[in-house]
Amino acid sequence: MLRLLLILLALAVAGAGWLLLLRGDDDPPSYSPVDLGHDPWAYSSDREDEFESRAAAGHSHVIYAKSPGGIVATAGRVARWRPQIEAAAEEAGVDPDLIEGMVLLESAGRPDAQASDDLEGAVGLTQILAETATSLLGMRVDVEQSERLARKLERARGPREAERIRAERARVDERFDPEKSLAATGRYLKTAMDEFGREDLAVVSYHMGIGNLQQVLGAYGDSEASYAQLYFDASPDRHPRAYRLLAGLGDDSKTYYWRVLASREAMRLYRDDRAKLRRLARLQAGADSAELVLHPPDRTTSFESRDEIDTATADGELRPVAGGALRPEAYGLLAYIRDGVRNVSGVRAPLTLTRTIRPDGGIHATGFAFDVSRNYASGGQAEAFQFMLDRLQALDVIAWMRDARTIHVTASNEGRRILAETGG
Repeated sequence: MLRLLLILLALAVAGAGWLLLLRGDDDPPSYSPVDLGHDPWAYSSDREDEFESRAAAGHSHVIYAKSPGGIVATAGRVARWRPQIEAAAEEAGVDPDLIEGMVLLESAGRPDAQASDDLEGAVGLTQILAETATSLLGMRVDVEQSERLARKLERARGPREAERIRAERARVDERFDPEKSLAATGRYLKTAMDEFGREDLAVVSYHMGIGNLQQVLGAYGDSEASYAQLYFDASPDRHPRAYRLLAGLGDDSKTYYWRVLASREAMRLYRDDRAKLRRLARLQAGADSAELVLHPPDRTTSFESRDEIDTATADGELRPVAGGALRPEAYGLLAYIRDGVRNVSGVRAPLTLTRTIRPDGGIHATGFAFDVSRNYASGGQAEAFQFMLDRLQALDVIAWMRDARTIHVTASNEGRRILAETGG
């Protein structure tokens, strides 16, 4: 369990930005540490379902933002394949909702989807590589013929001829046959479940590869760990090799299972609560992160002048920091991130806070957002900061995005948990 010692936040001016001070022997006595005793967001097996649900919510933005034609249209395309998905899932003995989530994530429900112009690469509803299709899944794939028919399809004269060419291509390249593509995905998941004994790890391996996942689990030291345990418990200081292997596989692999769960939830909303799906789609489309989902504009107070900020600070609605102020929720999470970076990296040099509340509209006017400079004292500090950002996003506690010079962080309301635990 990652244990973080939380310290009351102190900020001081340095250069052009505001420094997040780290506790030292020569710090003023008014900044004495508060021993939290435990991390309120540490992984434990009895919170497995909660962590999976949080991770799905925390990684939903990309699902909404990148769905062709929008999430509602994408979910409609995926839904039409439900009978074939259920047939494949029943044959393989896996959850059809997970396969449906994979279809949304992999192809947005488009059977002709291609990752690139090279048909050796991933294609079809479930984006299967040519090599995987032939060597592992027993599919017929003639790449040369498939490419010839792809060129012919570009010259098709009308929908009827195009449909005939697509049918011919599906015979020579079964990855373009939706039913066979789904059945092959089911076979893969069954094979992976036989290997790992867990459905979650089987889905993870679909993107990561069985061998890569075995290597990460071996480095972690528990081949029976759930993916939630592996993801949330591995850190640069406690399981450095496992953490770095996982990080080295890239965000797409590392967060694949969370995005499948986010896609599964989108499909559930499409069937059960389409109004909520549309509302989330509007909020997700309104910013480059999920910040508006955390704080919908119609439900969140903004501060429109410096006088309003000063009054709110005096009343305790905002917490003062050097050169600005933050909501208590953001204040608590800022302290949590700062001390987490220090404890994980062992680096005492401060990060640089460049922006807090501003009465100029947008999320900064709410007091929930702050920016941190991307100038780091060392590679270890940068790695620890990235670890904290990824972990808190996966817990749906923050939303964040990167620009050329800063990391922009929006805190959820859950920062109050830190203050409640510390009495801050």
